[in-house]
Amino acid sequence: MFDHCLYFNTTALARQLERVWTEAFKPYDLTPSQAFTLRAVLAKPGMLHSELAETLKIARATATRAVDGLVARGLLERRATKRDGREWEIHPTPSATELKDALNMASGAVTTRLKQELGGGVFAGFVQQARSIGGHLP
Repeated sequence: MFDHCLYFNTTALARQLERVWTEAFKPYDLTPSQAFTLRAVLAKPGMLHSELAETLKIARATATRAVDGLVARGLLERRATKRDGREWEIHPTPSATELKDALNMASGAVTTRLKQELGGGVFAGFVQQARSIGGHLP
């Protein structure tokens, strides 16, 4: 019935991937969205909310809520920028920095597993096509 529906098939795939990534980040008591938010900030400490939103391809308000949750857990902190007191940089706390390698390893393990299960070419091709499609949609 929905064999040719982009929405149905990508949403079904997203649910499957959500389960895989949830399991990967479960030992750290983080959801996939929390872990990816944290990994983005760990990769570029001091980024602004707008940069985080762009990096994660989410709305700025969604990025703000994600940061709020990680601030409440003591993994991120906000600091006023030197150029504009209304802007806030996002920085990892020492507790977050301690998780960096483990989170990257967990993510790498999932990627390796998916590449093995799907085949490296299929995996890379699908990621490239998904990014291309996403770049063409509003």
